[in-house]
Order: sequence, then structure tokens, then C-alpha cells
Amino acid sequence: MNRVETIGNCTLYLGDCLEVMPMLGMVDHVICDPPYEDITHKAKMNGRRAIRTDGRKEIKSLDFESIDKIREPFVKKMAELCLGWSLIFCSPEGVGRWADVINESAAKYKRACVWIKPDSTPQLNGQGPAMGAENFVASWHGSGHSKWNAGGKRGVYTHNTNNPDREGTHPTEKPLRLMRELLKDFTNTGETVLDPFMGSGTTGVACAKMRRKFIGIEIEERYFNIACKRIEEAYKQPDLFIENSEKTKQESFI
Repeated sequence: MNRVETIGNCTLYLGDCLEVMPMLGMVDHVICDPPYEDITHKAKMNGRRAIRTDGRKEIKSLDFESIDKIREPFVKKMAELCLGWSLIFCSPEGVGRWADVINESAAKYKRACVWIKPDSTPQLNGQGPAMGAENFVASWHGSGHSKWNAGGKRGVYTHNTNNPDREGTHPTEKPLRLMRELLKDFTNTGETVLDPFMGSGTTGVACAKMRRKFIGIEIEERYFNIACKRIEEAYKQPDLFIENSEKTKQESFI
């Protein structure tokens, strides 16, 4: 651990998540976007990248390693400190790999959900269908039946990748509107959300705006600094109206 910053109800650690997580207490939920699986990571590194539609500079490669080498120790540590939900973003090819490791832990794998990207890039060479969605696997770490706030809602979320509030530096930044919806469905006001792969801090921004406590861990200093700045700005202009529309009753998730 190289540095710790406290911003409002957010605590941010610059360091390796495998080293920082054992130092933390229990958290209510884990929501994270780890690096891609090796097969997907290599494809991205070889130049198969999306064309930016937000007017910003294209990102030509990924500057972090794949998740494959640390998947098992990460899940083990996550299962030791999470009390509720874990939501882990991954490629479609990674769903089964995450499910296998999670099922060997104390957590209960529930299912793969889908993030649909209406503004995803077409397959420009015309040789097959383009990638139009990404997955995240949902697992329950608590006792008894799993519970969430969205009743019988399907695990399908539709949000553009490129929105006006996109920061744009990190190559796999998730939409703030997507993270808001996930917080609304899976978490409650005042709970603590851990993101062990914080990146540029979108989950932390959503937590700051929606009155969740947040713990973020990021190994790359330039992304850590961006996350600090974004979360500071989020506290200056909180979205107070979001809380008024949230459901407080939790429903079973079978």
C-alpha cells in the first residue's frame, strides 16, 4: 500500500488489491471491473479496439495485465470479507471461469447478467456479428436467501458506453448511469461498497452521489489520481433526487 486518501465517506488505497484486502474489515458488497481474461486481453492489445464516439482520443492498447493469474486468490480474499453481493464484470468468455472459481469459495454464484451497449462499434470488416454486450456475474455472500431491491426484474441493463459524463481516460471505464442502476438494485443507503479494481473511480463517484460508503483500491497511480479528483467533484454536486426514488424493501433473489 503506497497511499491512502479519504474523501467524504470514500477511502481510496493506492496499491495491490491482494495486499490491501486482508487489511480491510468486512464490507457489505463488492462491485468491480477486473482486467479482461487473457484471450480477450490479447485481442484488445492486438488493436481490435472500439472507435470512440465521444470526440476524445482513442485508446490504442490496454496497460494492465489480464485477470487469469490472480482470479483464484482474489475470489478467496473477496469471499472472506463480503457480507452481501459481489458483482464482477467480465467478457462472455469469462463467465464460466468466474463461476467455477466462485463455486469453490464460500460465496454462492447466482447468475450472469448482461450489460447491453446500444452504441457499440459495428463489426467494420463485415466478417461476423459485432460485440454488443458485456456480462457481470452476480454472487451472494450472505446467509440465507439472497435479497435485492428490484423484485422480479431481469438482469439486463442497457446503457450507452459513451455519455456526456464519461471521463474517458481509462480504457474500460463503465458508464456512471449503469453503476447508479446497479447500486440502486443491489445496495442500500449507508452500506459499504468495495471496488478492488477501482480504475478511474466510476463506482466511487456513484457511491458518493448515492450516499453509499466506498472503499476503492487501484494499483496504477495515474488512474488513482483521476479517481480522487472525480470523487471530490462528485461530493460537490451530489444527486439528491436519486435517493427519493429508491426502494427500501429488499426482495428475495432466487
